[in-house]
Amino acid sequence: MIRWLAAALPLISTPLWADPDPADWEAVLDAAQGQTVYWNAWGGSTTTNDFIAWAGARIAEDHGVTLEHVKLSDTADAVSRVLAEKTAGKGSGGAVDLIWINGANFAAMKENGLLYGPWAESLPNWGLVDVAGKPAVINDFTVPTDGLESPWAMAQVVFYYDTARLPEPPKTMRALGDWLADHPGRFTYPQPPDFLGATFMKQALYGMIDDPAVLQQPVDQVDYATLTAPLWAFMDELTPNLWRSGRAYPQTGPRQIQMMADGEIDLAISFSPGEASTAIANGELPDTVRSFVMDGGTIGNASFVAIPYNANAKAGAMVLANFLLSPEAQARAQDPNVLGYGTVLAMDKLADADRARFDTLELGIATLSPADLGPALPEPHPSWMTRIEKDWTDRYGVAQ
Repeated sequence: MIRWLAAALPLISTPLWADPDPADWEAVLDAAQGQTVYWNAWGGSTTTNDFIAWAGARIAEDHGVTLEHVKLSDTADAVSRVLAEKTAGKGSGGAVDLIWINGANFAAMKENGLLYGPWAESLPNWGLVDVAGKPAVINDFTVPTDGLESPWAMAQVVFYYDTARLPEPPKTMRALGDWLADHPGRFTYPQPPDFLGATFMKQALYGMIDDPAVLQQPVDQVDYATLTAPLWAFMDELTPNLWRSGRAYPQTGPRQIQMMADGEIDLAISFSPGEASTAIANGELPDTVRSFVMDGGTIGNASFVAIPYNANAKAGAMVLANFLLSPEAQARAQDPNVLGYGTVLAMDKLADADRARFDTLELGIATLSPADLGPALPEPHPSWMTRIEKDWTDRYGVAQ
């Protein structure tokens, strides 16, 4: 993990420019020709892997850039590799060209000068991004991105359930605990440090804290023990009633899809509002599955890509990041038959033909409308996830 990263290096300034300069896009395109971009990205979903392969084929066709997907189970693995190269004095020719990143990993890399840039806001497609309507695209878990990472997908926590077995789902964390006490074993969440498992606990904390604004502050600036006491009391009651009595957990979010299809659980958590519809379209879930959100809103954020300071193919990485912001790629990612991700683009900034890509999308029978999805709660400061993951492991951790 990266929780030790801040202490591992002296603070250094982020480099301003090494060739190519993103403000000179033609020079970027020229430099990118023939480069191979090693994109270190989560590899736990077949649909995501297929989308990345498609993006690779498109940038190869248009720009002569080869994309290699380095499949990660934990983003911290890529962060650790960049750190190891920094410690070894490898200031160029790094093995990692692009990272799918956000939250604590981004905060640690930014703090320790491990990122290239700023570059993101110089991309040609940056002008299409909905900065005003989606402030999460420039603030990553409260940390300003400062052009060091580029957004490519919007996400918001939803829960999905099978109406054939659960006609009315619980819509508060307290109600979830009460329902699970009466239906033991019918719910679980991915095992932390999986981001979705940690997000479940942050969502629970939102439902139990009197002043959610304190979550925007670092944990060392608040009374963490008092503020989280209700969370751990809730988790102590919940855990014995989880699937397999809390003695085992799914290792990834997509594993929950198979568990629901097999009738092992009745509801699950996701960070993709379109995930259930995508799974239905792919034949992975029955068409009786629907999505819902907790009363009061659910956590939302953006997914980003960032370029390490010593990346070997900076130009190719920027070409890929710019393509991910294109209406073509964004509409494909939002299609529930592909990924079902939310777009980071502003519809009023698009040409008519590009807006039509989105207007003609059928979001799927299990996808909530924007009105039903409700407000997106801001991610807590990244130190909350780091601390909660550690405390969860100390309290409930099981061998993987």
